[in-house]
Amino acid sequence: MSASCINCFEGCQTLAKYFSSYRPYIALALLVVFILLLVQVAHLSRQQAMEHLQQKSLADMNRYMLSLQQKLDRYKDLPRLLSTHSELVNALIYDRSHDGSMRANLYLEQVNEVIGASDTYLMNALGKTISASNWADELSFVGRDFSFRPYYQDAMQGRTGRYFALGTTSLKRGYFFSYPVKHRGEIIGVVVVKIDLNEIEQDWNDEATDILVTDEDGVIFISTRQDWKFRTLSPLSESDMQRIVSSLRYGDNPLTSLDMIKKQQLSHGAELITLIEGAIDAKSALDSVNAAEYLLQTTAVEGAGLNVSILASMKPVQRQVLNAVMLAAFIYIALVLLMMVIVTRRRIVKERQRFKARELQSLEENEGRIRAIIDNTQAGLITLDKEGRIESFNRTAEKLFGYREEQLKGQYFSLLLSQTDRPICWEHLVQGNLITQDLMVEASGKRENGSYFPIEVTIGKMPRQGALHFIVTIHDITQRKEYEQALQRAQAELESRVEKRTQDLTLANEKLREEMNLHKGTQNELIQTAKLAVLGQMSAGINHELNQPLTAIRAYADNAKQFLKMGRLDPVETNLSEIGSLTERMAKIIHPLKEFSRKTSGQLESVCMKSVRDGAMSIMYGRLSKEHVAIHWPQNLEHCYVLGDIVRIEQVLVNLIGNAIQAMENQQVKTIDISLSCEQRRQVLWIRDYGPGIPEEELSRVFEPFYTTKSAGQGLGLGLSISYRIVESLQGELSVTNHPEGGAVFKLALPTDPHRNFNQQLTSL
Repeated sequence: MSASCINCFEGCQTLAKYFSSYRPYIALALLVVFILLLVQVAHLSRQQAMEHLQQKSLADMNRYMLSLQQKLDRYKDLPRLLSTHSELVNALIYDRSHDGSMRANLYLEQVNEVIGASDTYLMNALGKTISASNWADELSFVGRDFSFRPYYQDAMQGRTGRYFALGTTSLKRGYFFSYPVKHRGEIIGVVVVKIDLNEIEQDWNDEATDILVTDEDGVIFISTRQDWKFRTLSPLSESDMQRIVSSLRYGDNPLTSLDMIKKQQLSHGAELITLIEGAIDAKSALDSVNAAEYLLQTTAVEGAGLNVSILASMKPVQRQVLNAVMLAAFIYIALVLLMMVIVTRRRIVKERQRFKARELQSLEENEGRIRAIIDNTQAGLITLDKEGRIESFNRTAEKLFGYREEQLKGQYFSLLLSQTDRPICWEHLVQGNLITQDLMVEASGKRENGSYFPIEVTIGKMPRQGALHFIVTIHDITQRKEYEQALQRAQAELESRVEKRTQDLTLANEKLREEMNLHKGTQNELIQTAKLAVLGQMSAGINHELNQPLTAIRAYADNAKQFLKMGRLDPVETNLSEIGSLTERMAKIIHPLKEFSRKTSGQLESVCMKSVRDGAMSIMYGRLSKEHVAIHWPQNLEHCYVLGDIVRIEQVLVNLIGNAIQAMENQQVKTIDISLSCEQRRQVLWIRDYGPGIPEEELSRVFEPFYTTKSAGQGLGLGLSISYRIVESLQGELSVTNHPEGGAVFKLALPTDPHRNFNQQLTSL
């Protein structure tokens, strides 16, 4: 171990002891900082949330006040306009009969419906109502005396009257506008318009804020809280209470004040209040009372004698403060834990450095022993890095190739092989991460003087220090090759003698086989030719499908070369994995070609019709998609088994589907229906297209060779003839008819496999 490592380790131990002795003080300091941080965060977040809440509630209050002001302004000039109408003046002076009052009643009723007011009525100079819009109601104002109302008194003094009160007759809240009716400069009566402000109260739907409208005495007559109506913001004096009660302004409501236990003045005229909500029982303890904090802001409605107040709940502020404190606490704790992890990590790193220094010394001793063993072995040993460059060269290898180790270090291993043997070894080195087995191959070694000699090369993987390396074992097999050549010469002489004796018999057997297979081979070649014609149609689509994987493989291969040059193995492994996936995809694309082009075995066996359907669809999927053809297969094909050859049955079915597609080539909608039935120990498939069908006079010629209805270049007319022979050889039947509703229907009947279908019946029972 070096002196610097020892000094560093001792310094870390001293620092650890220092922190261990002061650990309680550090913990106390962290706790104090934590508390101060939370207090400061709570203060700042509360201040910010209060400012936001104050601005929002002020905007809401102004919006509500504007709505209230607009409603009041809509009606304020109506009494003045009505006071000039002749019907009302006549009812007060010229015509005091029942007819005059009735005309005034009807006029006020009509006006009240037009302006949308609650009530409109006319009083004489004594305060008695002589006409009203509700003259026909049970609780009509006609005949009632309202001279005690302030709005009547203001109008009789020549002023416009405005007043809010609870109706003595209807017991409904209303806002009253009054104006004097004059005749020749003398006040002879008062006209009053009463409006209902409930709709403004009902339109407010913010659950976090409450709206209050109070009169000049502070009595709440409009509120979004039902239990606050007809209460006061502060207790009333005895004189004010007596005055309000005598005016019957709010009926027999007690006019008690809200239970406010705390009040704090804020900036811009806002107040922070605490209200007791719910009923208070004398026997209840103070701790059981539900207190809520509100931000109160009040403003006056100009010219209306009203004040609009808004109470915003402090719960959002409290929630925001709590969230900010929790976030700050989480961040602080995370930072403290992170610092603890960093300190602990540094301590572990120092321990590891000490351990590595001790292990390095032991490793150097072991490497010396291993090097002695390698140099004295009878096989040539060569170690390579991940890029195939030589790292070490033992003495046996030096004797075999005539090079010294210093000459070859950093050179590629392929320098020691003949030109023809380099590719296979290089491929194994490049795909080292993907190949699990070692490579053992015979090759020609190249000496320093340019001569070649036979060798046996074994390349194995050797992971070291997290990186992939290779170890190559070289054996000189010159003597073994000489023995093999002598043995081959003896074997050649023996084979020559045997060949001469059996030549005549072989020629005779070949002639006999040729004669026996002549007729059968002709038919099979025609079948294979027809299959290859279908393959030609499929090749264009498969060629397009293969272009994209080939392009991607080239790109991944080029990238892998670049990463190999840079020594980055992880991206190389990823690129090679992607190339493997693309080759699997190409194999799946080419699989239908390989399956369809293979020759039949010629033996009858049990065949599942579902497998036949899957094979035919895999072959035809490209053409069906290109031609936009919908094909409908019957259900439960997996339970249907026939005796035959799956390759030949697929060939017949592909030919029939292909003919059906060509029969509908000029149609917009292309559909093929396939149904299944059972008759006389045979499974029957019915293949129907929706084309023009086959002329009746030519139905009998469909299965003749070279008969076709296709255009020139689309076929030779051998498909159906070959299919007919195939089905006949399988002891089946292939026929064709025209469907009554149009289109051709091919019948494919094949013998049932009695064993498999019997087992299926037993299973269903």
